[in-house]
Amino acid sequence: MEIDWFPLWLSLRVAVLSTLMAVACGMALAYVLANGRFRGREALDAALTLPLVLPPTVLGYYLLVVLGRESALGRLYESIFGGPLVFSWQAAVVAAFLHSAPLLIKYIRAALESVDHSYERAARTLGAGEWRLFWRVTMPLAQRSILAATALAFARSLGDFGVTIMVAGNIPGRTQTIAVAIYDAVEAGNGALARLLVIIISAIALTILWLANRYGPRQTPA
Repeated sequence: MEIDWFPLWLSLRVAVLSTLMAVACGMALAYVLANGRFRGREALDAALTLPLVLPPTVLGYYLLVVLGRESALGRLYESIFGGPLVFSWQAAVVAAFLHSAPLLIKYIRAALESVDHSYERAARTLGAGEWRLFWRVTMPLAQRSILAATALAFARSLGDFGVTIMVAGNIPGRTQTIAVAIYDAVEAGNGALARLLVIIISAIALTILWLANRYGPRQTPA
């Protein structure tokens, strides 16, 4: 049986890029939600959490409207890069980002709120600024939880199907991720290929979950 490994490599690339984007944006948003005191904070949290509960096809439709060739963002992207964003592998990155970022934000916010704030107060009394305080005190205390959340976000990005197929499509050799390839194999009656791809992605996901549990926050026995 000849195997096309392109969907696996594309999925890994998409997952890496979307996770990096999710960490960069998620850290900032989680910090604002955890430490900010402003009107509308919980409304912002609800809006950021919304992708977790909406059907993937709804998220995909929103992206098509916002990033399609008729939208302002879509025209701007096409004018800069010379081609449309939708039905490209870059669109798969955006889809995976939207699918994984809300979960990451929720976990990081919880991690930041669970930090023992007495250490932060002590650092402030010693003259530490907020930027230095975050990187030298808060981050080391929450890093295990953040690493675990990052691993889960990567696994979620790797397995996205609904949003990806809506905005990136199913173009073999261009936008076909491993989740879409599994669907394609089942539809074509190629059970052997489907089983192999399922085993591969399950093994990767299991490894990621093991790492998240191993390097996640340690529970203190009661």
